[in-house]
Amino acid sequence: MTETYCGRCGRELADGGHEDCRQALALEPPRYCGTCRRRMVVQVHPMGWSARCSVHGVLTAG
Repeated sequence: MTETYCGRCGRELADGGHEDCRQALALEPPRYCGTCRRRMVVQVHPMGWSARCSVHGVLTAG
């Protein structure tokens, strides 16, 4: 899957200006699907996090 949208703010990556978003995503889970821009259901737990897009499935860390 090619990421077109920012996982933090949901804007197109081609718009530029996502350095703050990249830094934040190093510490927190994405809120938007990078492929379709849908808002994801995010769960944070002691061992990491999971984020689920209704179309593209689950991303996990930890």
